[in-house]
Order: sequence, then structure tokens, then C-alpha cells
Amino acid sequence: MTVIKHKEQRVGVFIDTQNLYHSARNLYQARVNFGAVVKDAVAGRKLVRAVAYVITTESGEEKNFFEALAKQGIETKTKDLQIFAGGAKKADWDVGLAVDAIKMAPRLDCVVIVSGDGDFVPLVEYLQTIGVQVEVASFGKSTSGKLREAVDEFVDLSENPRKYLMSVPRRS
Repeated sequence: MTVIKHKEQRVGVFIDTQNLYHSARNLYQARVNFGAVVKDAVAGRKLVRAVAYVITTESGEEKNFFEALAKQGIETKTKDLQIFAGGAKKADWDVGLAVDAIKMAPRLDCVVIVSGDGDFVPLVEYLQTIGVQVEVASFGKSTSGKLREAVDEFVDLSENPRKYLMSVPRRS
């Protein structure tokens, strides 16, 4: 299917920060340049909102990261890291991201989900049934095949990692 992009399209970008962070760290031992990801996700269209779903920790070491996102025009929604009695940790924003995308859908022509998480397939399918174009941007090597198949367009950040990463180690 050919995806049509034009400058009047209203776009919402919803970033599963943990998913991208861990993919970049595990695949490339690097950090994500979220500004570059959002710029290419918007692709010259009208950005209505860009929201990064982030986790806060007790140490507060992520404060500078949140400020950097804000400087790039990316709104942050925070949730505390949950630590269970046995020591297990949970940091999940999937439902919050999905609910926000559904709530904003009437004001958007296109939703860009920045995540490779296959749990978003039902969200993609729902948004498409109400006429919203759905795109995903993530690292192909860590993206669900079902998610790739479901979306109208998949942007593989792995095709140009230097553009989307910071501190990429040089290969010898």
C-alpha cells in the first residue's frame, strides 16, 4: 500500500521511550536521538503533539533527559518505576500510550508509534478502522513482525543508525 504524506496532514507522535532506549542500548550500545526520530516521523507534516512516555526513578537521574526532550518540543508523561516485594521492576506505559492515541485520533490524520512492541497491533488495527493512517518508527531488528505487517508504513531506524543514535561506536 502506498502511503500518502502531505504538508497538511496532522500528525501525532507517541514514543514508547523504554522500548527504544533498550533497543538502542542492546543493539548498538548507544542512546537514541529522539529529536531526529521525531523530525523524520513528522516528515514535513503538521505536528499536533509529540509525547514521550517515560519512567521516573527514585534517584531522579533522568531529569536532564526529560529537559532535553522538552527542548526538542517533545512533551513527557511520567510514571514512577514500580518495584515489587521480590525485587521485580515494572515500567510499562503501553495502555497509557494507547489511550492517548485513541483520545487524540479525532484530531489527527496520522499516528506515528515509536516502538517495536507487538502489543500495539490492536491499537494500530483500531486506529485504521476509524480512518487514521498509522506508521511505526523503530529499530527493525527488535520490532515485532506482526506490528510491521499491521501498519501503513514502517520506518526502520536501523537503516541509518548514525542518524538516530548518539555515541555509536565505530566499527573496525
